[in-house]
Amino acid sequence: MFSRHLRNTQRGFTMSEVLTVVVVVIVLAAVTVSMWRSHEFRVRRGDAIEALLALQAAQDRYFGEHARYADEARLEAEPPAGLGIKRVSSRGYFRISVRNSEDALAYWATARLVEREGQTRDARCVELRIDQNGRRFAVDADGVDRSADCWH
Repeated sequence: MFSRHLRNTQRGFTMSEVLTVVVVVIVLAAVTVSMWRSHEFRVRRGDAIEALLALQAAQDRYFGEHARYADEARLEAEPPAGLGIKRVSSRGYFRISVRNSEDALAYWATARLVEREGQTRDARCVELRIDQNGRRFAVDADGVDRSADCWH
């Protein structure tokens, strides 16, 4: 009698159980995509920060030897005649440039986001800068200061 009762019992999931699972999967996917995008942006920003800090160190060495900072023309030249810094960051996400004051005793190093097809745009940290005193700046796509967000 007991085995007969089991044979007549229907098996499967109710519609509410299936919908609950679908909703949970959608929420997890949305959270995962958002977290991945944030991680991807942090990696790209790290690429800019790495390039700017390397440029700053190279500028300090150059200044020690020449009593002035290197200009844009000396960016890629090998030391001691230049900085030995490529115009594109190591992962290729940012274009690197440097501007000097007229007396070459001050500089702005800039990392500007390179737009790529198929790449999600980081509108929050489009340009990062550092100067000869180590002051760090960053702006978003609208030119709003985002230094605190982008430099960590």
